[in-house]
Amino acid sequence: METLALEVQLQTLPNSPGVYQYYDKNGKILYVGKAKNLKKRVTSYFTKRHDSHRIGVMVKKIKEIKHIVVASETDALLLENNLIKKHQPRFNVMLKDDKTYPWICIKNERFPRVFPTRKLIKDGSEYYGPFTSFKTVNTLLDLIKGLYKLRTCNYDLSEEKIRNGKYKVCLEYHLGNCKGPCEGKQAEAEYNNNIEAIRQIVKGNFKDSLQQFREQMKAHAEKMEFEDAQRIKNKIDVLENYQSKSTVVNPKITNVDVFSIISDEGYGYVNFLQLSHGAIIRSHTIEMKKKLEETDEELLELAITEIRQRFSSNSKEIYVPFKVDAGEEVKVTIPKLGDKKKIVDLSLRNAKYYRQERFKQMKIVDPDRHVKRIMAQMKEDLRLNVEPRHIECFDNSNIQGTNPVAACVVFRNGKPSKKDYRKFNIKTVEGPDDFASMEEVVFRRYKRLMNEGEELPQLIIVDGGKGQLSSGVKALETLGLRGKIAIIGIAKRLEEIFYPGDTIPLYLDKKSETLKIIQQLRNEAHRFGITFHRNKRSKTALNTELEEITGIGEKTVVELLKQFRSVKRIKEASEKELAEVIGVSKAGIIYNHYQSKK
Repeated sequence: METLALEVQLQTLPNSPGVYQYYDKNGKILYVGKAKNLKKRVTSYFTKRHDSHRIGVMVKKIKEIKHIVVASETDALLLENNLIKKHQPRFNVMLKDDKTYPWICIKNERFPRVFPTRKLIKDGSEYYGPFTSFKTVNTLLDLIKGLYKLRTCNYDLSEEKIRNGKYKVCLEYHLGNCKGPCEGKQAEAEYNNNIEAIRQIVKGNFKDSLQQFREQMKAHAEKMEFEDAQRIKNKIDVLENYQSKSTVVNPKITNVDVFSIISDEGYGYVNFLQLSHGAIIRSHTIEMKKKLEETDEELLELAITEIRQRFSSNSKEIYVPFKVDAGEEVKVTIPKLGDKKKIVDLSLRNAKYYRQERFKQMKIVDPDRHVKRIMAQMKEDLRLNVEPRHIECFDNSNIQGTNPVAACVVFRNGKPSKKDYRKFNIKTVEGPDDFASMEEVVFRRYKRLMNEGEELPQLIIVDGGKGQLSSGVKALETLGLRGKIAIIGIAKRLEEIFYPGDTIPLYLDKKSETLKIIQQLRNEAHRFGITFHRNKRSKTALNTELEEITGIGEKTVVELLKQFRSVKRIKEASEKELAEVIGVSKAGIIYNHYQSKK
């Protein structure tokens, strides 16, 4: 895919947390950064003056911006670390070393130790994290230490060695920090119960501990021990902001490829996430044009082969949202819940964002491409001979048969053209007759367009079922336009689309853009018609209420309403108040009229 101008790329970035990557003209990665808001952060590089010469040089070299959207700032921080370590970009200074973010380890041993570490050793131990701050790790370990007495020594506490009395309790036992399992002073079952409670804490389930801390803080505050209260408050803040799970780094997941797809009528958008030792090290999305009516499964199978070849992936397992055929050597997993499902959801989120950005970019670069695509789709969906670039939709409005009116709204290239909207007072029909009203307005509209030499629409939509459609067809027939303009009716209940002479309605896919545009037309015609109808009714109400008074004209009514805002207030006004607005003579007429009715 051709690289778009930087201005276009910047305009379509999302306002979401994530990681951005800058590439030069040769496709070499220059820099990886994290952001709370991708659009604001990336745009700032191109709008601010940079004090650093290094950043200034880098900005001049940027030709392409890629990004990965994640769920939170913490995930952005961890993903940035993964990508910098993997790609070693030239303009990154920090995080290039082999240091990683810390984990909390529950060691795989009898009477397990709990400690912080930067190394993941595959020996069956449990690792929780990683944590973007050692402050969080220390707060959690302080909490654990305060609640449970655990050993810190690295002895091999096998049953045999304890029974033979190989070890003696150390200072930690005498200080009350350990219960002495090395001398058999603490049962293994009791110790393991404590470990299970610690697992819950590092997973983020520390509601009871937080309550305990709040009570301690309150007690310190009541005793005026404000420094101690503040120290505990800091711990509460850290725990409340603690995020136990990261989507982008998970030690339980090893080397896998993750694929997801989102598609529309013409294209499929496939996202690929590559995981190495549980950490995301690559995200890539491709746009695939549908040649025929390919299903999502077919498109995804093609994409999996192409992407795995392009990035020389040898992973033996892939995660996908539905069943695909990826060959005999690859294990296909369709996660339903848990950490694996979260990874697939993250991939899907990136595919969705990519699709949105491509739409926005095309609207900027080639505005007509988007319109052409929709028009071609409408022509195909509605079985038309030409693209419906100019559509008109009619709707009748009458409430209990009063003030019958109709509205005609006009869409050009799929968008409302409000200057072309027209409203009609029904002239030839007595009472509430929707069919006759529809025939009248369709006839009047196109007779006028023909007389004035104006262009006719390619498609007419009437709001209603077979009856209204037949009335519209009758009007076109009278004008000699039947067969020259396509006309359809849309019934409200099930969004059925009727064609002249066809008893079986057409049902469009509920998600299709064609149906959305037809619904928008229908709703707009309804809104426009109802507004006109309401205005007409209220004006009629005014006429009957005020203008029936002999000697009072429209101008006087308007003046009064400007001042008093409603007929009710005019009725309740004193003669003096009325005179200040319309003069003594007319004020007397109105005042006496309402007094005589009391």
